[in-house]
Amino acid sequence: MMDCSTYKLYHVHGFDSRQLLENYFSDKPDMVFGDDSLKFPMENLAKTFKIGHIRGDILIDLSHASLIHPLYAASEFFKHIIVLKIQDRCILELKRWVDTRTGAFHWGHAAQLHADIVGKSDCLEASEGKVRSALQHVIKCDLEKENMTEPIDLPPADCIISAWLLDYICKDQDDYIRYLRKFSKLLKLGGHLILFGCLNATYSTVGRDRFHFFKYDEEFARKALVGEGFVIDRCEVKKRTNVSDLIDYKAVIFIAAHKEKNI
Repeated sequence: MMDCSTYKLYHVHGFDSRQLLENYFSDKPDMVFGDDSLKFPMENLAKTFKIGHIRGDILIDLSHASLIHPLYAASEFFKHIIVLKIQDRCILELKRWVDTRTGAFHWGHAAQLHADIVGKSDCLEASEGKVRSALQHVIKCDLEKENMTEPIDLPPADCIISAWLLDYICKDQDDYIRYLRKFSKLLKLGGHLILFGCLNATYSTVGRDRFHFFKYDEEFARKALVGEGFVIDRCEVKKRTNVSDLIDYKAVIFIAAHKEKNI
């Protein structure tokens, strides 16, 4: 086992964004994480949005890598999707898909999964087109700045989706709360925050490198959100069943909450 002090930091060192997608989000036969990285979040998003109280004009996606699959469900309930990314490579990867360029990562399996979940298996092209149409802006951000999208001032969002980003960028509990507060500032009062994460993980592997993961449990995540003025509407945890040494998480978590007050 590699000493944890040698683990790299996603937002400091960067990584091979395509390799990460291949390892954890592809449809390759040896990709064992599909139930946790694709099916679990997409099913929970569909269920959460179906209730009907999470919708609006602006959704901000603050996720790691160049993920598309959380946006299939979101694009049906929000007019405009703004994606914020830390790394240039992730922006290029995402824009390659949005512009349907040659060599873009194939998300067809995720589109099919979304269609199956919502019972619209005959609308694959329309589903992908809706995401591309809603995805108005892909913006580089700096999480350490007071205004992380400086010099651009974003309008307050109706909803924020953040998939696995906090897991990668937080070194400790204080970091988690600090970044959670930054995310909250992008959100309207009454707006919704949706988080995906891995519980009790310490590393993930991309290529030849291992990257730090912030280790936390469900209780901490719940307390952190409540402490930052959120009310938790839904929380689901799925225990890990796959076998792989690429990453050492014990379970995946989905949390949907709304912002009740400013802290």
